[in-house]
Amino acid sequence: MSVSAAPTATVPATSAESPVLRVESLSTSFIRRGKPLQAVRDVSFELRAGETLVLLGESGSGKSVTARSILRLHGKQATVTGSVMLGDVDLLTLGDAPMRNLRGSRMALVPQDPNASLDPLRRVGHQIAEVLQLHGISSSRSVARARALELLSLVGIPDPPRVFASYPHELSGGMRQRVAIAIAISCEPTVLIADEPTTALDVTVQAQILRLFQDLQHRLSTALLLVTHDVTVAAEIADRVGVMYAGQIVEYGPATEVLQRPRHPYTQALLGALPLPGMARGSLRAISGAPPVAGTAFSGCSFADRCGAAVESCHQQAPVLITVQRDHRAACPVLNSPSNPADSSKEGSR
Repeated sequence: MSVSAAPTATVPATSAESPVLRVESLSTSFIRRGKPLQAVRDVSFELRAGETLVLLGESGSGKSVTARSILRLHGKQATVTGSVMLGDVDLLTLGDAPMRNLRGSRMALVPQDPNASLDPLRRVGHQIAEVLQLHGISSSRSVARARALELLSLVGIPDPPRVFASYPHELSGGMRQRVAIAIAISCEPTVLIADEPTTALDVTVQAQILRLFQDLQHRLSTALLLVTHDVTVAAEIADRVGVMYAGQIVEYGPATEVLQRPRHPYTQALLGALPLPGMARGSLRAISGAPPVAGTAFSGCSFADRCGAAVESCHQQAPVLITVQRDHRAACPVLNSPSNPADSSKEGSR
């Protein structure tokens, strides 16, 4: 199947100080059984060149829906509102053709499962070369092949010619993920979105992939938005963390602040559930209750039913993010009110 290039969107360059990506009041809903189901509610954040922002939370918290809404990958099945600014261009107002061309060139996705993105019937080198030619990076097959080999080397593959000629099933899971990353960075995007990129990998390969992301950011100054449920991944790679619960960001700030001095009960519970060296069997603290079903409507705080600090007002009024320290915000007025200052220095400290 032949693919023709679409007209490109003009995205002005941004300074190192200004955000390369600015998401404001992003909400996403789907229609289920004739009724709207809201999966993401009023999410806002910024991302700067060379920075890593991690969206952290349990499965079903809205992290992946947020990431794919930014890239407009839900298609007509979803209603997405708010704004997603790449430079001075609102991606939610772009036509389908320029948005298709922008994906892969200025923004790119590293999927959770590379098997779902790699064509099993085509050699991986040809798949990389096709992206280069589609976006006008390489004008000929020979130039595209040379660049594809360079990209395979860049992502740490030891024998690029062999992998170039391989089919996806001939490679290990870690190697397939590196190929997916090579495709994602082939056009040197401004923003790279990685959706649970280490979930299916063993701990050693996971660490290699995270180091690879950091190395690529150092070389290319790419901004990275990484989605994960794994606190240890966030601690390893994040500059800032946005903790998501029930489709909303409930805590947001520098990674060291959020992960060492959490100010929302959900973040504290996540950190409290981490196994630690020397921990006795049976002493692991689970979060009581279960996450709400996606799309559940709330009159108050979405975490109130599972929260040991909840008071009556938590069930009646939805909290908003409030500043608790410089650049650190949390949506819990109970723990962070002047009359009841949060003492989270012990909880969740790692």
